[in-house]
Amino acid sequence: MNAIIYKNAFKHHDLNNLVFIQFGGSLEPLLSRPTSTSADDAPVVSYVQQLLEKAVAMKASDLHFEPYEHHYRVRMRIDGELREMATPHMALKDRLASRLKVLSRLDIAEKRLPQDGRMKLHLGDGRSLDLRISTLPTLFGEKLVVRILDSAQAQLDLTRLGYEPEDLARLIQAIRAPHGMVLVTGPTGSGKTQSLYACLNMLNTSEVNIATVEDPCEIQLAGINQVNVQDKPGLSFAVALRAFLRQDPDILMVGEIRDLETAHIAVQAAQTGHLVLSTLHTNDAPGTLVRLRNMGLAPYNIAASVTLITAQRLVRCLCVHCKQATQVPSVVLHQAGLGLEFLPNEQVEVFIPVGCEHCHKGFSGRTGIFQVMPVSADMQNLVLGDAVGQEVARLAQREGVPSLRVAGLRKVLQGITSLDEVLAATREET
Repeated sequence: MNAIIYKNAFKHHDLNNLVFIQFGGSLEPLLSRPTSTSADDAPVVSYVQQLLEKAVAMKASDLHFEPYEHHYRVRMRIDGELREMATPHMALKDRLASRLKVLSRLDIAEKRLPQDGRMKLHLGDGRSLDLRISTLPTLFGEKLVVRILDSAQAQLDLTRLGYEPEDLARLIQAIRAPHGMVLVTGPTGSGKTQSLYACLNMLNTSEVNIATVEDPCEIQLAGINQVNVQDKPGLSFAVALRAFLRQDPDILMVGEIRDLETAHIAVQAAQTGHLVLSTLHTNDAPGTLVRLRNMGLAPYNIAASVTLITAQRLVRCLCVHCKQATQVPSVVLHQAGLGLEFLPNEQVEVFIPVGCEHCHKGFSGRTGIFQVMPVSADMQNLVLGDAVGQEVARLAQREGVPSLRVAGLRKVLQGITSLDEVLAATREET
């Protein structure tokens, strides 16, 4: 690629006065050199490195490289929201894709099929981060998504994740039990892994043997035996679980229950003196019991093993520097799903985002909203009777388990987040 193309290629938005390309203060000396493979690649190498470093500095969770018919853009996800980061020239799309694929040891010649890889990003302060790379062939080139796994930024204190005091007490009681299964549910990106590791961090002492199997291990925690799933040699969740059970474990963590075989082994472990923590993709806590039955687990095994289920979502927190109080009619929150016992007056105070130099559009950081449901004896009877999810949900409500919507609305009253955030992240219960 000649110098004139490179000179025009690195167009970007000035994000917090960032200069993405710096070669001794200027790009021009490099561009004036004779063209060669190494000279051509040098700007791309530095450009990718600085994009990744900027994403880490801004605490982004993902970086998206997206080709379209007439333009190319790079976006990053911060606090769950995608923001445009740069707009490189279309001529660079193949070189940027190749650079990321080389770093993650993927086949640069394969552009017709999706690929998944991993790499490490070494930062100037001596830290190194694990990155997960996913490629996808689209109409106008390969889209790449880089997921940033920063163990140092993970919040591993259960008391700071956003649990209400009564919910936190229920969860701690369940994970301190000698055996049973605790499940965390929610969509991708809802913080399930962080919640599980906060539980493990509380349980992690020299007196217990803890083992985890994940795809991949996102958080490294000293004192815990962690295993990555590897498809090629046949190291699956089920294979790793069987091996764990031969190594005298006390606590097992399964990154995700994906199939009946893994679910069956996990349930057996929970029934034979082990504490098992895992995740499942369901919309709420009551639906998890039905989901396990639909996977093929026997109802009596579900009833005898699952002790508590937590459903969760992440919502953005209002900026403490600029959030603005406003009065809204109580009926608005009541129609959204909040009970009248929380609304003693006709008007209630809530907060709305404003925006300042400390935040992005009035929000800074995220917190969790949780539905923590202990599996009671009555729920076990419903499972044994092949009850549907709505029956379990109604029983949970009678037993004092709030829905995700109600849990979020409570945080609105506390001034932690906005009403719009909660309505966007949760659904109305029927």
